[in-house]
Amino acid sequence: MSSDSPSQTPVPADQAGLSSAADQQRKPRVAVVFGGRSSEHGVSVVTASAVLRALDRSKYEVLPIGITTDGRWALTADDPDRMAIADRAMPSVEQIAESDSGAVLLSVDPGSREVVWSEPGSMPKALGEVDVVFPLLHGPYGEDGTLQGMLELSGVPYVGAGVLASAVGMDKEYMKRIFISFGLPVGPYEVIRPREWEQDPAAARKKIVDLAGEHGWPLFVKPARGGSSFGISKLDGLEGLDEAVAEARRHDPKIIVESLLRGREIECGVLEFEDGPRASVPAEIPPVTSHDFYDFEAKYIDSATGIVPAPLTPEQTERVRELAVRAFEATSCEGLVRADFFLLENGEFVINEINTMPGFTPISMYPRMWQESGVSYPELVDRLVQAALRRPTGLR
Repeated sequence: MSSDSPSQTPVPADQAGLSSAADQQRKPRVAVVFGGRSSEHGVSVVTASAVLRALDRSKYEVLPIGITTDGRWALTADDPDRMAIADRAMPSVEQIAESDSGAVLLSVDPGSREVVWSEPGSMPKALGEVDVVFPLLHGPYGEDGTLQGMLELSGVPYVGAGVLASAVGMDKEYMKRIFISFGLPVGPYEVIRPREWEQDPAAARKKIVDLAGEHGWPLFVKPARGGSSFGISKLDGLEGLDEAVAEARRHDPKIIVESLLRGREIECGVLEFEDGPRASVPAEIPPVTSHDFYDFEAKYIDSATGIVPAPLTPEQTERVRELAVRAFEATSCEGLVRADFFLLENGEFVINEINTMPGFTPISMYPRMWQESGVSYPELVDRLVQAALRRPTGLR
């Protein structure tokens, strides 16, 4: 409800000062939003568990809001222990939702940041205002600019990249196009759009074969707008091509096919400080001998770990940090980014992608890189919330 609504009881003049003082003393209220409709739902829940543990309750009020796999916003228990991976199974919002029928509603009136709980057969219940949203969604319907657009309409500050940067950070094709336009080095790739595969699959296959003919096998077939290595297949030849495309298209009708870049996998974190973005020490993802590549199970189930800091020369470290900040700026990012690179055998760095909401548990690479750079996990969470509170919504 808007503060100037005529149905709201006015504050008596002799109490106005007390009300203002109470508002000033109120702790900022952080809505931690997680889960979502993408295939990365469980990863998001695990991430939220870590952030909920780290938020300083003496400094913030916290409202956990989970989005179910079918898109319903639900109040959830503030219980990080129930949000962890158990017996190699990923958690879900459905397991921790306080009700299986009601829904959380956020006002789209920019004059109000009120959150309401609505349940069939009951009067809506006001849950109070939210000062900032910490969106911990991975993948489409959350990390891709859709949630960010809703929060902009609502006038609610939020952690992380805005609408454009979130959309670009999710779409590997347009991300690479922007990198190229800003002079950042990228590897060979082809994009197969939905109509191409549906109307002329032979021509689409030829694009893939030509890519292999020019740059060699193997190739990696990926959803163009996905993450956490879901839907990725490694092809060593034509055998299995249609199956690889079908698996990628199961997650996204648009796919991207990338050539193998022979070299070392290097990651670097970028964090926005008051004076601008800074890069962390880089990390290296060593070859995972038990997996074909750094896939979902290697990342989250088998907990393959990176080397922090990466064993690079001072010149290589400076170079990759410079490129990470350039990628952050090129895509108009805000808050945080993890930039992923390959260090080729000829000593050159090639950027693979950025992630605007990277894995964010204490053992994830982004927080580990900042821990090694002198920013602890709780401090990292706090910095992101404080930056969001300072930042207005709208054009900026």
